[in-house]
Amino acid sequence: MTLPKIGISLGDPGGIGPEVILKALASRNSLPEAQYVLFGSSFIIAEEKKSLSSTLNVQALEKLEGAGSHWLSLVEVKNPLSSLKKGSPSKENGEASFHFFQEAVEAAQKGKIQSLVTAPISKKSWELAGLKWRGHTDYLSRIYPQAIMSFWSPNIKVALFSSHLPLKAALEKIKKENLLDFFLSLHQCLKRIQPGKHHLLVAGLNPHAGEDGFLGSEETQEIIPAVRKAQEKGINISGPYAPDVIFRKSLKKPDEIVIALYHDQGLIPFKLEAFEKGVNLTLGLPFIRTSPDHGTAFDIAGRGEANPQSMIEALKLAYDLSSAFRSSS
Repeated sequence: MTLPKIGISLGDPGGIGPEVILKALASRNSLPEAQYVLFGSSFIIAEEKKSLSSTLNVQALEKLEGAGSHWLSLVEVKNPLSSLKKGSPSKENGEASFHFFQEAVEAAQKGKIQSLVTAPISKKSWELAGLKWRGHTDYLSRIYPQAIMSFWSPNIKVALFSSHLPLKAALEKIKKENLLDFFLSLHQCLKRIQPGKHHLLVAGLNPHAGEDGFLGSEETQEIIPAVRKAQEKGINISGPYAPDVIFRKSLKKPDEIVIALYHDQGLIPFKLEAFEKGVNLTLGLPFIRTSPDHGTAFDIAGRGEANPQSMIEALKLAYDLSSAFRSSS
């Protein structure tokens, strides 16, 4: 049996990414049977193993084609690091994490890996390195404009209409044409991985979802017309619902996905409920990409305190969805 290849980019070397990767892989018995391919630096892995007293055996490769049947290998990616700086953003760490991610994306695009799991990067480190993207999803959305940031856990699922935008810019995007395009795109993405299963619940923007225009006009002028148009096109979608209750209403209903209209509207309830087991899933790509739902956690980097559970869940979801993804191709 040919095992699927799951690529893992190391993330920002100054954060907890390498730590949670090694901890997750050390619990091999709790992971799906697959070939795991790291994209990064043997220097970083060696330093992290030393810090964690890890005996994990990682096969070093010059290129992915040499992975053979080894369950865990590392593709050496060129990077500017000569030393390891933990606990804060830096230009060198930003450049390194971008190169790791970029090479892993290229491998996924060429079908050399079946899915990609990305450890957290620092947006500040990317900025210091002169990179123009606001993170993984922003980079991917420039290549794949239909990319959608979503968050999955056993108890709650959320899709973001807008992600890393200032609040003012996010609110300006709430127009019926934009919303309808998003609803259609999300529906198509979900059909690809889990057809026929989902009910989309749209959160309102204003308190009490506008209360028939008394507390804001966006619901009546923009959101409701878009929802009705989507329903006419056969999409299982409803709303808008009062944003202070819709997330609670959808809890423990695995087929329901709440559409949040801006970043914090969706991420505050999601992380409150599923911080340890939540997974960031990018929809709308020709491959599966997942990530832990936390950041670099510079404040605890290098201490050995990071919880790997979200990384474990990201690896599991990447395996599960890539299997469905391949069978639908």
